[in-house]
Amino acid sequence: MRPSVLFVCLGNICRSPLAEGAFRHEARAMGLEVVADSAGTGGWHAGEPPDPRAIAAARRQGVDISGQRARQVKAEDFRRFDLVLALDHDNLRNLRALMPKGAAARLDLLLDYAPGLEGQAVADPYYGDDAGFDLTWQQVSLAARDLARRLRHGEI
Repeated sequence: MRPSVLFVCLGNICRSPLAEGAFRHEARAMGLEVVADSAGTGGWHAGEPPDPRAIAAARRQGVDISGQRARQVKAEDFRRFDLVLALDHDNLRNLRALMPKGAAARLDLLLDYAPGLEGQAVADPYYGDDAGFDLTWQQVSLAARDLARRLRHGEI
């Protein structure tokens, strides 16, 4: 069975699309078949593509996230995905409140999978410039690489 991972931020137009793109890229490079998606705890951007600055940051790394569309987390996500990874503490808290009783998904912070960044939130670049999106890409890429490696070796 393929591991399944959902990346969650607030609006699903900046951080979580970058995390999904980075994870898909790392998994593909390792020959790991996965199910990956992203969502937001808020639904006000539903149906929209990622922020153009996020698309550009990923593109600079050779990854195309332009086809992704924002959506809001649903109760069924906690049954559909093995891992639900929040990009910050507020969203982790919101996910814990949303998680239905009996759902088996494991909830963690994404950067718990980034050596040296455990327990930290992914930088939110929304109100900044391109440099902020590049920093976010670096953080999610580091976590995506280690997450894919751990999944490949059956450590998770």
